[in-house]
Amino acid sequence: MGHSKQIRILLLNEMEKLEKTLFRLEQGFELQFRLGPTLQGKAVTVYTNYPFPGEAFNREKFRSLEWENPTEREDDSDKYCKLNLQQAGSFQYYFLQGNEKSGGGYIVVDPILRVGADNHVLPLDCVTLQTFLAKCMGPFDEWESRLRVAKESGYNMIHFTPLQTLGLSRSCYSLADQLELNPDFSRPNKKYTWTDVGQLVEKLKKEWNILCITDVVYNHTATKSKWLQEHPESAYNLVNSPHLKPAWVLDRALWHLSCDVAEGKYKERGVAALIENDHQMNCIRKIIWEDIFPKIHLWEFFQVDVDKAVEQFRGLLTQENRKTTKPDPKQHLKIIQDPEYRRLGCTVDMNVALATFIPHDNGPAAINECCSWFQKRIEELNSEKHQLVNYHQEQAVNCLLGNVFYERLAGHGPKLGPVTRKHPLVTRYFTFPFEEMPLSTEESMIHVPNKACFLMAHNGWVMGDDPLRNFAEPGSDVYLRRELICWGDSVKLRYGKKPEDCPYLWAHMKKYTEITATYFQGVRLDNCHSTPLHVAEYMLDAARKLQPNLYVVAELFTGSEDLDNIFVTRLGISSLIREAMSAYDSHEEGRLVYRYGGEPVGSFVQPCLRPLMPAIAHALFMDVTHDNECPIVHRSAYDALPSSTIVSMACCASGSTKGYDEIVPHQISVVSEERFYTKWNPAASPSNFGEVNFQSGIIAARCAINKLHQELGAKGFIQVYVDQVDEDIVAVTRHSPSIHQSVVSVSRTAFRNPKTSFYSKEVPQMCIPGKIEEVVLEARTVERNTEPYRKDANSINGMPNITVEIREHIQLNESKIVKQAGITTKGPNEYIQEIEFENLSPGSVIIFRVSLDPHAQAAVGILRNHLTQFSPHFKSGSLAVDNTDPILKIPFASIASKLTLAELNQVLYRCESEEQEDGGGCYNIPNWSSLKYAGLQGLMSILAEIRPKNDLGHPFCDNLRSGDWMIDYVSNRLISRSGTIAEVGKWLQAMFFYLKQIPRYLIPCYFDAILIGAYTTLLDIAWKQMSSFVQNGSTFVKHLSLGSVQMCGVGKSPSLPLLSPSLMDVPCRLNEITREKEQCCVSLAAGLPHFSSGIFRCWGRDTFIALRGLLLITGRYLEARNIILAFAGTLRHGLIPNLLGEGTYARYNCRDAVWWWLQCIQDYCKMVPNGLDILRCPVSRMYPTDDSAPLSAGTLDQPLFEVIQEAMQRHMQGIQFRERNAGPQIDRNMKDEGFNITAGVDEETGFVYGGNRLNCGTWMDKMGESDRARNKGIPATPRDGSAVEIVGLSKSAIRWLLELSQKNIFPYHEVTVKRHGKVVRVSYDEWNRKIQDNFEKLFYVSEDPSDVNEKHSNLVHKRGIYKDSYGASSPWCDYQLRPNFTIAMVVAPELFTTEKAWKALEIAGEKLLGPLGMKTLDPDDMVYCGTYDNALDNDNYSLAKGFNYHQGPEWLWPVGYFLRAKLYFSKLMGPEITSKTIFLVKNVLSRHYVHLERSPWKGLPELTNENGQYCPFSCETQAWSIATILETLYDL
Repeated sequence: MGHSKQIRILLLNEMEKLEKTLFRLEQGFELQFRLGPTLQGKAVTVYTNYPFPGEAFNREKFRSLEWENPTEREDDSDKYCKLNLQQAGSFQYYFLQGNEKSGGGYIVVDPILRVGADNHVLPLDCVTLQTFLAKCMGPFDEWESRLRVAKESGYNMIHFTPLQTLGLSRSCYSLADQLELNPDFSRPNKKYTWTDVGQLVEKLKKEWNILCITDVVYNHTATKSKWLQEHPESAYNLVNSPHLKPAWVLDRALWHLSCDVAEGKYKERGVAALIENDHQMNCIRKIIWEDIFPKIHLWEFFQVDVDKAVEQFRGLLTQENRKTTKPDPKQHLKIIQDPEYRRLGCTVDMNVALATFIPHDNGPAAINECCSWFQKRIEELNSEKHQLVNYHQEQAVNCLLGNVFYERLAGHGPKLGPVTRKHPLVTRYFTFPFEEMPLSTEESMIHVPNKACFLMAHNGWVMGDDPLRNFAEPGSDVYLRRELICWGDSVKLRYGKKPEDCPYLWAHMKKYTEITATYFQGVRLDNCHSTPLHVAEYMLDAARKLQPNLYVVAELFTGSEDLDNIFVTRLGISSLIREAMSAYDSHEEGRLVYRYGGEPVGSFVQPCLRPLMPAIAHALFMDVTHDNECPIVHRSAYDALPSSTIVSMACCASGSTKGYDEIVPHQISVVSEERFYTKWNPAASPSNFGEVNFQSGIIAARCAINKLHQELGAKGFIQVYVDQVDEDIVAVTRHSPSIHQSVVSVSRTAFRNPKTSFYSKEVPQMCIPGKIEEVVLEARTVERNTEPYRKDANSINGMPNITVEIREHIQLNESKIVKQAGITTKGPNEYIQEIEFENLSPGSVIIFRVSLDPHAQAAVGILRNHLTQFSPHFKSGSLAVDNTDPILKIPFASIASKLTLAELNQVLYRCESEEQEDGGGCYNIPNWSSLKYAGLQGLMSILAEIRPKNDLGHPFCDNLRSGDWMIDYVSNRLISRSGTIAEVGKWLQAMFFYLKQIPRYLIPCYFDAILIGAYTTLLDIAWKQMSSFVQNGSTFVKHLSLGSVQMCGVGKSPSLPLLSPSLMDVPCRLNEITREKEQCCVSLAAGLPHFSSGIFRCWGRDTFIALRGLLLITGRYLEARNIILAFAGTLRHGLIPNLLGEGTYARYNCRDAVWWWLQCIQDYCKMVPNGLDILRCPVSRMYPTDDSAPLSAGTLDQPLFEVIQEAMQRHMQGIQFRERNAGPQIDRNMKDEGFNITAGVDEETGFVYGGNRLNCGTWMDKMGESDRARNKGIPATPRDGSAVEIVGLSKSAIRWLLELSQKNIFPYHEVTVKRHGKVVRVSYDEWNRKIQDNFEKLFYVSEDPSDVNEKHSNLVHKRGIYKDSYGASSPWCDYQLRPNFTIAMVVAPELFTTEKAWKALEIAGEKLLGPLGMKTLDPDDMVYCGTYDNALDNDNYSLAKGFNYHQGPEWLWPVGYFLRAKLYFSKLMGPEITSKTIFLVKNVLSRHYVHLERSPWKGLPELTNENGQYCPFSCETQAWSIATILETLYDL
């Protein structure tokens, strides 16, 4: 219980591909792969590229994981293979089923970041990052003074844009040389290198506690990159990407158009150089359609030269030895694209042409006709291509004009002014490093490789494109359709599929990555969504070799979480950049805080061992990113403080961009900004443009909120609550679940400028639960009297007139924002502070530190202290005190260890009707439903649903928060009983005393923690009292064995007849009313909830079908003995009762219970140490003769062996009687003849037979009840004659008694009967032989139609099976395929020939086996119906009032016998069949395991409808269902 290692379980399911699912784990976690139900029993191998400890990671190297099975047998419920995660990154796993790949996915392990001289851990949720544009840092020797601003502002991570040499555009992301430090950082007399950068980064880490990350740009390089001229193959050029030629021709045509417009050549056609209106836009459209497209004939790149093709075709037609090929209707003539994209260079497949156009003779007229048909078809195909190109051209014009509009006319665009060569009409898509010449001359270069290789495609981005598709590869028309938003100073890099495809580029970029990883602790993947995944994987692998805990961040614009996850999982991205600027109002901003981290306040404590749940990517939540618009433009300067506070309160990494804190009122452009950032100077005045300090912008407040963010992350404030107080005010609570302290920030946002927009003076009151310890921070954005903002020429300056008034760590009464704070109580232990604000103006924040009130704080501490006995999780925040209730000083385990299994039944289980017998009932949850059990399992079943989802809004949690009713119910119910049960109740009551003193919102989580601790301890105590099979068994075995505790209990009044007073070890108790000692033997309920109490609790048949599994296998031998002897005392007419009715209301209307009873005695003797002693145990006979009145216990005792002999003797003699009180008083449906009971033994065959057509003496005992359908009083399944399972059970009993008599353990060797006035002796040996000789002869339905033993060959409809009965009054019933023969196979396998048995089992498996149960009738049978509805009353004879109870619905208990028979006979069929059978058994059982785990009843049902569908009329948990599955596991 006490282990604190975090273990996550990943269930593998067949064909489950989880590449789009993110599984996040931490180093130090253990990951276990387990088999889901679809894979249990199968040969599954898990492979992963997570390396062996100490080995380097190699993405391509997979290893298989060893399976561990702690219980070494039974089933696969506990089998797992594991990884101990000690390495950060993305790792892949997949699994094979045999040799077939069956599923897989990725896991992402977070890096561990460390800072400071002591190398302490910086948790990811503590990160506070600031972005710097490297080119604005100035000379390297000035960096420290500029970076100090970040240090003083409380940031612990700096993100630099690339530090490399820049291209001509001066964009931060256009790199001319990936390996060289930007020379701008050096001085004329001092050249700085990467080593200098590395030393600074190291200093920042050690002395300033700041980590540094930088961008890596893999997608493109600057056009002027020297290495690109030497290695043009690294780009998409017209040699390696000839599909771009048509787009290049269009691009050049548009460039020439742009030059002409700039020179005023189109003025008279309405297009001047300065484009100012829509009319000019329409004129441009007209010019392109009328002048450009007709001139460049783009369609020709996709068409066939008609004349040339016809000539070639004619030549082939007139060849001497032309073969005629048969036309293939699937093959149509189509254009084959010329791979070199030459004009009219496309072709067609001449073989298809020859097979399509066939001349009717070889004459010239026929040949000409054929050629003209061919020509017509080619012209049609060319015309289709013309249309397609036309469609591309339409899109191209639309995109082009959209671009012109944005750049020159749009209000939010850059308004570039007149068209010039520097600012052309549209950005060029391709490089052209040559002298300009006429377009036609330029075009000739595209076919000259040493020139065409320098015509390279620029990079950019495509709106709404599929990020997993490379838009420059063949198959994409982005460049032709002008859909690219192009970056004119960057060339798109062409990596190919693998390093061998472009060795220089991969090597160059790998070196670049290694430089970055050598000097920086992390990277930001620039333009990540367009970076080919395999390239980024390769580069990050190289980076992690040098920096194993590499922090990887990226911003993705895929628009879909699934697509985001592909990048996150494949690349092992540590944090995804999210931006608050995307929020359109404060409500949305608050929602983002909730979305990106933390769990709800008051969440349940999750166990250390739990399923691995899909996650959303860890967020790096930024108020604004460096490449986005300035918030001051979109919102107002007043919003900087409140929005950054809201972001900082998120339970994830947080960040900002340099300039935001200084209130720079414009975007700092990554392309055009050339000024430098400000430096830190504590003494600088607001009017000093180049320097800043705590008086500048919001820096002082930023420092406070950054420190707070780091504290909350480090101290485990992982719970988050966001409250939208009004349209502008957002309150965010961060709560620590261990110390129960909260920090509450209240921010009044200013999305609208307060100077120009109305904000109400009235601010709503706020209620904060608990005691406010201090105001951590109050800050207001204010204007001060300085010169207004003007943009400085040298420094990136902010607005000098905006600053913050800030006060830190003050008492509530010192606050200038809070008017007054009152204290009210909500319930006895809940203090609420009511806050009234007076100066919470737009742009203000106030942050409170809140504790529980001292009384509640102490109560939580004491609770946590007592909970440490169950889990070390509760150590933090625990408080040891001396004056607690004495009972709490004793560990719960030692109090509970005195509970017997019968007492555990009361503590853990008991359904509504069982409780009602004792005068109680199950707790009812308002607006929901009642608990399934009154005991702890009733609560645990609901909590198991709620806990993993943290469903704190569930009515169960509402009820706990609203009052103490449920809490009191749990303890009082137990205290009202006596002995150890009451002690357990008192321990709970003492714990609940403290539980009631904590705030109501925390009660669900602590109530759950107390119950989990108690419940798991109680289960361990139960298992300790069971057999070694259970104690060493799998989880499945253990949970099934609890069915024994669930079903076996003692009520207020005993259900079993009293045992002989001379019997030893009979459990007794003091009667509460008479104060006298009375027997209190455990009885076995048939099923819950319908057969759990009163006279309907105990049934002979159900008891003895379930007894081996629930009592013998679990080691409850004494209880088993007592039940066997109690029923033995009720023997009458040689039968054991079906309905026990405490013996006095017993009904002797079943023929099989006595044989199940005998089977259990046999099992008891074989399984229990000294089990044969039971044969001599005294049995108090209630009915020594058939007609005696019930005698009290001890009046007449007989040893058990005599009672057994009487049962055998009576059967051989023949049993015939009429039930007592026959008539509607005991059965309102039975017809008169049905009350006549007969049973006997056939003299010829030795088969036990009995019954008549109007009663049903076996387990298939449905009696018709519907007058309307006219089936009332008719049994659906009389199964008279010799039912197959009774023959098997009787054979088993006779064989066993024969063996015992041969060893003189059983004193009788024969039965003696009177026949025709004479005494006849039948030895057990003779009886045994008769059955053996006749069984297969008369029960097997031979595959040979002429078999002489087959009396009714006309009734056979399935061969190779065993009959369900022999000698039924309706002979066709004998031939029905039902699962009952499998019972005979298990108890008397000697009756069956192996091959015949196996064939019959195969047929039963194919026809009868359902997901959980066995169909009770062959679905091919005309009366089969698989859906049981006991409430339906209609005219349908076969269905009304549930008449089909055993005519199709799938019952669970026969599955146990079917599987056990399969296991037995498979061993005789050989090892290959055995292993296949073991798989089948494990696979079937895995479905029972899933049902058991999910069922709130924690049991297996009586039956299901067809194909495993839920049946509302079934018992939710049935004794024999659990028992026979447990027996199967025992056999396994």
